[in-house]
Amino acid sequence: MGEVLLDALIDSAKVFPFLFLMYVLIEFLEHRTNVSRNKNLLRGRLAPLLGSAVGLIPQCGFSVMAAKLYDKKLIRTGTVLAVFLATSDEAFILLLSSGPAAAAVAPLIVVKFAVAVGIGYLANALTRREALSELGEGEEVHGTPCGHDHEHDKPVKQYLVHPLLHSLEVFAYLLAVNVAFGIAMHFAADAITGFLQSGTWYQPLIAAAVGLIPNCASSVLITQAYIGGYITFGACAAGLCSNAGLGFVILFKSGKKWRRNLALLAVMFAVGVAAGYAVTGVSLLFA
Repeated sequence: MGEVLLDALIDSAKVFPFLFLMYVLIEFLEHRTNVSRNKNLLRGRLAPLLGSAVGLIPQCGFSVMAAKLYDKKLIRTGTVLAVFLATSDEAFILLLSSGPAAAAVAPLIVVKFAVAVGIGYLANALTRREALSELGEGEEVHGTPCGHDHEHDKPVKQYLVHPLLHSLEVFAYLLAVNVAFGIAMHFAADAITGFLQSGTWYQPLIAAAVGLIPNCASSVLITQAYIGGYITFGACAAGLCSNAGLGFVILFKSGKKWRRNLALLAVMFAVGVAAGYAVTGVSLLFA
C-alpha cells in the first residue's frame, strides 16, 4: 500500500511544475481577453466558430464568461453551447504532461472543435428568432479562471498566487485520483480488466455523466482514467464534451431559469454520449 501511495505522489508531483507554468500563461491571457467588447463576436455569423476556438483554451474562465453573457441574453443558445462543448478544463494540460497519452491531444481537439461548431450552428439555426439584449454602455463581462472574480488584484496575486493556488487544487485532485486508481488496481486488477474488455459501449454513458459535474475534478478524473488505460478514447471524448467547467454553476446560480438550464444540461449529455459512441465506432472501424 505504501508503494501505491508513493507512486501516486511521484506521478502527481511530476505534473505540478507544468500545471503552474500553464496557469500563469492562461491567467495572463484571460486578463487580456474580453470578448464582450466586440458585438460581432457576440452575435455575428462567426460566433459559434469563435466560441468553439476560445472554449478550447484549457481553463474554465471562458465558459464562465459565456454563461454570464448568455444569462444576460447577450449571446445565442448555440454560441454558449459551442463554448461549453469545447471547454475541457485541465484535460489538455494533463494529457500534454503525461508522455505517450499526449498524442491524444490533437485528435481530441479536432473532435471537440467539430462537435462544438456543428452543434453551435445547428442550435443557433433552430433558435434564430431568439431575442437578444444589448450590452450597457461601458459594461463589460469577464470570466476569470474557475469563476473567481479577481480582475482587479495586484499583478503578483494575479499571475503568481492564483495560478499557484489553482495548481495546488488540481494537484490535490490529481493525487486523489491517482491514489484511488492505484488502490483499485492493487486490489481489483482482474475485475477492472474485465470491465474494460466488456464495458466499451457503456463507458461513454458513464463518462458523459461524470463530465456534467461542474468541477475541475471531473475533467481530472476522466483524463486520468484515459491516461491510465481505464477508459477508451471514445469515453474520454464523451466525458470531456459534456464537461462545461463551471458554466452551469453560473447558469443555475439564480435559479430562475432552471427549465432552460436543465434542457441545456440534457443537450450537453446527449451530445457528449453521441460524440463518444461516434468516436468509439470510428476507432473500432480502423482498429
